[in-house]
Amino acid sequence: MSTSRPQVMSQLPAAVVMGECWARDGLQNEAQVVSADDKVAVISGMVDAGFTKIEATSFAHPKYLPQFADAEEVLRRIPRREGVHYRGICTTPKAVERAIASKEAGYGVDELVFVLSASEAHNRANVGMTHAENQRALEEMAKRAIATGHEVFGWVLCSFGCPIQGDVPAQDVLRLGKWWKDIGASYLGFGDTTGVANPKQVEHFYTELLAAGLPKDDVVVHFHDTRGWGVANTLTALTFGFRYYDSSLGAIGGQPKTGAADYHRGYTGNTCTEDLVGLFHEMGVETGIDLGKMLALGNRVEAVLGRRLRSNYLLAGPVPHQGIVYDKQAGILGTNAPAQSSRLDERA
Repeated sequence: MSTSRPQVMSQLPAAVVMGECWARDGLQNEAQVVSADDKVAVISGMVDAGFTKIEATSFAHPKYLPQFADAEEVLRRIPRREGVHYRGICTTPKAVERAIASKEAGYGVDELVFVLSASEAHNRANVGMTHAENQRALEEMAKRAIATGHEVFGWVLCSFGCPIQGDVPAQDVLRLGKWWKDIGASYLGFGDTTGVANPKQVEHFYTELLAAGLPKDDVVVHFHDTRGWGVANTLTALTFGFRYYDSSLGAIGGQPKTGAADYHRGYTGNTCTEDLVGLFHEMGVETGIDLGKMLALGNRVEAVLGRRLRSNYLLAGPVPHQGIVYDKQAGILGTNAPAQSSRLDERA
């Protein structure tokens, strides 16, 4: 039987760009307020490990998100290196003004993130506005961002299903994606906000997206792992050749506060950075991330939060093709163990 996408695993991109979201999406709903010192140390570790897209903070009012009351302090202190781009999220015009002020002061972000839900019901729950009301506000915010030298990252939340409404037609989602491009967004994210997507659905959605003429190189792939399907969905997206992928160290974050589901009963958050980067490297897809430094960073964020996080790769370590010695507390130690292969066809 013929297929329209034969041998997809032989057509993977040679390299991808990983967006690390621990410092914002990861921490947003943590009950523990992480210190600015720890945030700066972890973000500095991300830069050192090779991450070039980092979601650094939120410009939300501290009354609503005290986790980011230190936004400007963190931005003043994090390292600035050529090729490293920082993001900040804004949900109000006042937040945009704070972002602009930080940029004018010399310590801003490169990208401003704005969100719009695919379903009207979720949009009301998330930001208290209808689509029409929100789009008017977002268009003005995007104009201000672009005029002040920021790139705009436009999100369509609940693109694969809504916890309030249920199923969301792909055409409704793509219409909003086109709207984001029309008002000047450089990047598009189609969020699996509550982790309902499955690989077959993902394949259908991205096939429709490309057929609709949306630019592949502007799409950021970001799946939540609420039901444990984040890696599978991301791998499906990888077969389409997308360039940008978001994830979070330890799989933390990504829990929306809409009151529509008991997220605390299962996995709540982002797909795990360590697991994705390890998998991509194993498949020959370059990420530019140093595996040893990433693993050490995974240990660091567990220490910061004081608990074991949900990283399989951090626990198990790299696949020992050349006898890599791995200790979870120290990262990759060397290659002095007896060589062994993990490939089934070489064990025959």
